Amino acid sequence: MNKIALITGATSGIGKACALKLAEKSYNLILTGRRKERLIALADEVESKFGIMAIILCFDVRNKNEVSDNLNSLEKEWKNIDVLINNAGLAAGKDPIDKGSLDDWDRMIDTNVKGLLYVSKIVIPWMINAKKGDIINIASIAGKEVYPDGNVYCASKFAVDALSQGMRIDLVKHGIRVCNIAPGMVETEFSEVRFHGNKEISDHVYKGFDALQSEDIAECIWFAISRPKHVQIGDMLILPSAQASSTIVVKK
Repeated sequence: MNKIALITGATSGIGKACALKLAEKSYNLILTGRRKERLIALADEVESKFGIMAIILCFDVRNKNEVSDNLNSLEKEWKNIDVLINNAGLAAGKDPIDKGSLDDWDRMIDTNVKGLLYVSKIVIPWMINAKKGDIINIASIAGKEVYPDGNVYCASKFAVDALSQGMRIDLVKHGIRVCNIAPGMVETEFSEVRFHGNKEISDHVYKGFDALQSEDIAECIWFAISRPKHVQIGDMLILPSAQASSTIVVKK
């Protein structure tokens, strides 16, 4: 069997771009997400275009029982995962801490932190047994510096950064590499989700400059996992040229 990559949140954005990039590089894929129709369409696309095998698992990473049941249902040969991309994540709301929504806070922490842990908890022992593997955790510039009204989202991405460091320390003896990917402004569904479907606000976020595209991040992830075995890319901050920090973006 070809090498295998498991990608969470594969239905759009960075996850989908990673699926297309790794399929192009002849990886077989385990595609997970909450939107089954999109998963089916993506699996059909990569199989027909690149001649690889793709299977879909439809679940919410926030639900530890769904995560466990779906991943443990994989047949033995599909558990030989070479690359895990913990991509599922989101921002919900952008408010000062005193006005934040508890539901938004739960959604971000449960997805960005606990969901990453639920998936990793199952996959890591398989990698340890195989004495190999690459784990890619999608963090954010928001995990490097805090910005106004970002509070809990930033906290969740700081947690991803810390977990990437902790994983690297604990897993280096097993031959497993861990890379923390920290994108700046990427033009995806991110802002539409953050602002609860308000297109007027979300569309404005990416106007006036050339934002990163999902494919840019997928290229960087491919660079990290395609390095020789003696090379480990531990952390990567990726910004559009117009962005200098989380709050400084030059717009026309």
